[in-house]
Amino acid sequence: MSRKYKFGDKTGAYFISFATVYWIDVFTREEYFGNIIESLNYCRKHKSMELYGYCIMPSHIHLIFRSGNAIIK
Repeated sequence: MSRKYKFGDKTGAYFISFATVYWIDVFTREEYFGNIIESLNYCRKHKSMELYGYCIMPSHIHLIFRSGNAIIK
């Protein structure tokens, strides 16, 4: 997977997906799942992330979000 992708439009909403190494099922325990939810909530409250939707699967995560700090002209 490439690590060269950049968010070009600072006002745009983005769909991202990322997986664990070797697609190992990590997010199967409630405490691991809870850590992801807590991290997303922290980003929403303290980093101005606008989260439109997410799906947490055992080995990967999908997010639709945008930055709330972007200035729309």
